Amino acid sequence: MLSKIKATYRKFSRNFWLLMFVSFVDMLGGSLVFPFFSLYLTQKFNVGMTQVGTMFLVWALTSGVIGNVLGGAMADRFGRKTNMIFGLIASATSALLMVVIKNIVVFYIAIAIVGIFEDIAGPARQAMIADLVPEELRGDAFGMFRIVFNLSATIGPAIGGFMASRSFELLFFADVVISLLVAVFVFIYLPETRPQSARKETAREESFRETLQGYGQVLRDKVFMAFIFVSILSTLMYFNMNSSMSVYMVNSLGFSSGQFGYMLSLNAFMVVVLQMLFTRLTAKWKPMLAIAFGNVLYVIGFTMFGFIASYNYYLSAMVIITIGEMIYAPKEQAIVADFAPEDMRGRYMAIRSFAWIIPVAFGPLGAGLIMDNLDPRLLWFVAGGVGMLSVIGFLILHFKVGALIESRLYSAGREEELLVESLAEAEKPLLTSE
Repeated sequence: MLSKIKATYRKFSRNFWLLMFVSFVDMLGGSLVFPFFSLYLTQKFNVGMTQVGTMFLVWALTSGVIGNVLGGAMADRFGRKTNMIFGLIASATSALLMVVIKNIVVFYIAIAIVGIFEDIAGPARQAMIADLVPEELRGDAFGMFRIVFNLSATIGPAIGGFMASRSFELLFFADVVISLLVAVFVFIYLPETRPQSARKETAREESFRETLQGYGQVLRDKVFMAFIFVSILSTLMYFNMNSSMSVYMVNSLGFSSGQFGYMLSLNAFMVVVLQMLFTRLTAKWKPMLAIAFGNVLYVIGFTMFGFIASYNYYLSAMVIITIGEMIYAPKEQAIVADFAPEDMRGRYMAIRSFAWIIPVAFGPLGAGLIMDNLDPRLLWFVAGGVGMLSVIGFLILHFKVGALIESRLYSAGREEELLVESLAEAEKPLLTSE
């Protein structure tokens, strides 16, 4: 075991491990805050989940769409390090504003403005990982990044729950300090990694306008777009764990914020410890059927929240959801990568991100309308119903194009390569501190 750890460490450079350390600390700050964000807003402004859902809509449209698009371009134009520092400072600013702003309308405006700049660091960090390792190790490198993320998600909610039980403001002040310390660390210790062209290309480069027009080809890929639509349904169900569940458990059922934090820590801990095992166990499963089965477990777990009462049963539901996640997430990314032509992977992945952006924008708002105007337990039955639609959708895709996908995924000895790549891309962080 020790020899394997040493071999893994030696595969990567010192700067790569510094970046992993920076990422862990930064994401730890985000995982302190995000699980309790909806709960904080409902208590601070005395509003319901409908208003919280409106905030998520504002955030998704600014940070999720504009911020990511700008961040990718700026990382190539101004460099990775500059963008990371800029995003970290913006993250600290937004966390501070969340404490000092007392008016919810001003809060929405601040989220919209700061959200654009806060997410600029995300693409820069992803690009820096690719810059620091050779091509043959990039799958392993992004896989390591995923483990780092889940470690932060294991520790953060438990600490955040303890702090939130004393003062919600402590969470945001901690995030401010962490973001600024990480920015200083990046400035001092991490180098700029943006590749410098050794020579000018003689061939005519594709214009930016032509690059944008290439999105038309992606949108005309009917099978891919059907897969994205079904994935949106799955994420609409899953994202309740990140938005509505804390408010439901604490405000509606009387559990403590600490108990909710322990549940999220259980989820992340299981992924860290068991993900590779489940990847090996499901390696030869038909991909669309595996994804459908993972969503069946989602449906069971989330629907349970509508009729169980004991905290132990809630932990059991989280175990079921997490097993579904460990089956679903790696397979989903492998299929997305397989759909994309090599020269259009970036644009396919950009469209794929809308499978998260749309649920983040509209899911919490819909959940809020249900929780504020109807029996809150109804939310979990609606989520389960939406999840069953995704199961049916994935099964239809399996029978329509499953054979084609399987032949491409598992031909030419690429099975292990694609599985590692899928782990590298799956379960990217959302509203983490950048």
